[in-house]
Amino acid sequence: MSGDFLALAQPGVQQLSPYVPGKPVDELARELDIDPAKIVKLASNENPLGASPKALAAIREELAELTRYPDGNGFALKTLLAERCGVDLAQVTLGNGSNDILELVARAYLAPGLNAVFSEHAFAVYPIVTQAVGAEARVVPAKDWGHDLPAMLQAIDADTRVIFIANPNNPTGTWFSAEALDEFLQDVPAHVLVVLDEAYIEYAEGSDLPDGLDFLAAYPNLLVSRTFSKAYGLAALRVGYGLSTPTVADVLNRVRQPFNVNSLALAAACAALQDIDYLAESRRLNEAGMQQLEAGFRELGLAWIPSRGNFIAVDLGQVAAPVFQGLLREGVIVRPVANYGMPNHLRVTIGLPAENTRFLEALAKVLARG
Repeated sequence: MSGDFLALAQPGVQQLSPYVPGKPVDELARELDIDPAKIVKLASNENPLGASPKALAAIREELAELTRYPDGNGFALKTLLAERCGVDLAQVTLGNGSNDILELVARAYLAPGLNAVFSEHAFAVYPIVTQAVGAEARVVPAKDWGHDLPAMLQAIDADTRVIFIANPNNPTGTWFSAEALDEFLQDVPAHVLVVLDEAYIEYAEGSDLPDGLDFLAAYPNLLVSRTFSKAYGLAALRVGYGLSTPTVADVLNRVRQPFNVNSLALAAACAALQDIDYLAESRRLNEAGMQQLEAGFRELGLAWIPSRGNFIAVDLGQVAAPVFQGLLREGVIVRPVANYGMPNHLRVTIGLPAENTRFLEALAKVLARG
């Protein structure tokens, strides 16, 4: 007699749908019999530059030690991060991507009877980690596609333990100012941990976005999460980190899996963090590509949501799914975001100039066909 293992799962897990990543190039090539070399993928907010040469060299040097477990404490990377971010070593938590940090927070601080607050159109992992541990997900309606911070404050009650906020936000690219963040943090009760997700913050340096690190000392209930998957070009290696008080970091390390960041990722992240030229070129390429796509949308008569990430959400003025499918047939992969409550939008990663051109030409062709 077999059991119903869906019914036996935790109620929050039963209600979840698996996270759907951007379609891989090889999958599209198989489905439509397209040469993989002719496919452009602008779906997963990956860095089109490829990895830093210094990171690749560090990986090669580490290959001979694949029989050894990684440094479970990640001492070298944590030391570099502490120096770069102006914090103590005890304030750094390493994760298998910043997603891992989000999950550690949920496992440590959420449970049935408790709740987490986050915005409509926010990163899909927030509800996943919240519901997976049986906590209530409180979704606050967005304002102009972005976070309505005052409304999020109103959603807090005695059972709230975590607020997830992203700056810039994915998939909308929206952002809030340093003044807005400071006012928000001042009003969040001390028993609520604020997780400031800054996965794309490196692309916004020098803009009007706040740096979450500037607020850590003043707000002991703040945790800043960041990643090496975007501007640092190490998405395949899965390495991220959280910065918080030593107490919060200690709690997260109690539920963190041993050796959650592998040796190649640790070595590559150390090298990438010190490759200033690579990061500067990533920013330059992103800014130019953003301007290129905005100009293309303007020419096509399309609206978009201004973005401070390495992606942009374009409003097609119609249900986007048929356009998405049409782009796939043209060998161009972007990201539909109907699952984020944005059925008329496509999220497009900023690519190399030729990739951006290819996307815009394919989009014009698909739209012309109707």
